[in-house]
Amino acid sequence: MAKKKILLNAFNMNCVGHINHGLWTHPRDNSSQYKTLEYWTELARLLERGLFDGLFIADIVGVYDVYQQSVDVALKESIQLPVNDPLLLVSAMAAVTRNLGFGLTANLTYEPPYLFARRLSTLDHLSRGRVGWNIVTGYLDSAAKAMGLDQQPEHDRRYDQADEYLQVLYKLWEGSWEDGAVLNDRQQRVYAQPDKVHKINHQGEFYRVEGYHLCEPSPQRTPVLFQAGSSERGLSFAGSHAECVFISGQNKAATRAQVDKVRAAAVAAGRDPQAIKVFMGLTVIVARTEEQAKAKHAEYLRYASAEAGVAHFASSTGIDFSEYELDEPIQYVKSNAIQSATKHLQNNDWTRRKLLEQHALGGRYITLIGSPTQVADALESWVAETGLDGFNLARTVTPESYVDFIDLVIPELQRRGSYKTAYEQGSLREKLFASDQPHLPADHPGASYRHTPTTPTGALQHA
Repeated sequence: MAKKKILLNAFNMNCVGHINHGLWTHPRDNSSQYKTLEYWTELARLLERGLFDGLFIADIVGVYDVYQQSVDVALKESIQLPVNDPLLLVSAMAAVTRNLGFGLTANLTYEPPYLFARRLSTLDHLSRGRVGWNIVTGYLDSAAKAMGLDQQPEHDRRYDQADEYLQVLYKLWEGSWEDGAVLNDRQQRVYAQPDKVHKINHQGEFYRVEGYHLCEPSPQRTPVLFQAGSSERGLSFAGSHAECVFISGQNKAATRAQVDKVRAAAVAAGRDPQAIKVFMGLTVIVARTEEQAKAKHAEYLRYASAEAGVAHFASSTGIDFSEYELDEPIQYVKSNAIQSATKHLQNNDWTRRKLLEQHALGGRYITLIGSPTQVADALESWVAETGLDGFNLARTVTPESYVDFIDLVIPELQRRGSYKTAYEQGSLREKLFASDQPHLPADHPGASYRHTPTTPTGALQHA
């Protein structure tokens, strides 16, 4: 029986400090060059050399101002501040690669769906079908205030809005233009056939959209849909919409339970449980020997900022950890932030000292440290014991951490049959799901918005 092939995204962000904070101070790190196209095109070429499935680019709207009730630490340590737009990077990276996918984070709360649909279709065209969208609703009050709101909408209410947002996008991406709408016939002077292009008319609680999708169908129509919410409401949303789900695991038992919940959510939505690929965030420090890897880890620790990591986590929970003494129990407070983050604090057995220890490398992802054989063993065991499909590999020292993984770990995984030796043909969706279908599968709710020949021409109506 063939081994399950591990899927792999590089996890990055259009900023200096992403997950493992403080390492921008390392002399071999070049993350402060994020403002240049060369930084991103060289990274894209590197990742394609390593046969990575995608570059998953995180994003945030707002600033981390919960810790010390200020942005001082965020600015000094560049905790995802400053941060540039991730979508604008794709054209340049797509031009220098042929197979690498791009998972792009965009906050739907502040993006009108009609224009956002055009932006994603444009990128899907330019990349020849290599685009995915990481659907987020936001969680920072600083973002809400910057966008003219008093505070962030309530957690579950944000998902209600997201459900309707996706309805609008499905109508535009899947239903506005039929497959045969574009003729591009010079002799007949018909580029697109009017009877095969349809106006959508959405009148909902959150959105009113009447109009034609501005783009002809892109290779995937709907980009691959990523999502990262693990609350009960977030899982329900993922079950209906997500094709890839990103989780943060701290141990194998809890990760197995989380993967099972994702699969169950898909079944509850009438989908195949394997219709969702599940990725876990992970940090890897690898060298040719275990001793060298441990020495590298020790070196990185000297540059990392545990306080910056805790300041980041403070905004994820909505709790100002700076108000607590080192060994004072942190009191759980229900907030409107990330529910999966606050859940870990509910036993009131965390202290600021414990959090600083957890964030010693600047972040709180599982960190694998060892030789190529040891890292490959660990990756295979995580997949086998939890049901994960792959990993989002966080950076430490850039680009060193990716180079090390590609040169040392990838060949070991390939030798074992756990990682591909060449890219498959087709779109990002076809590559991830080993299919010959670039569009949403038939059991995905978005597929029901497709225009069928029996539907009369004119405005496309859908409940």
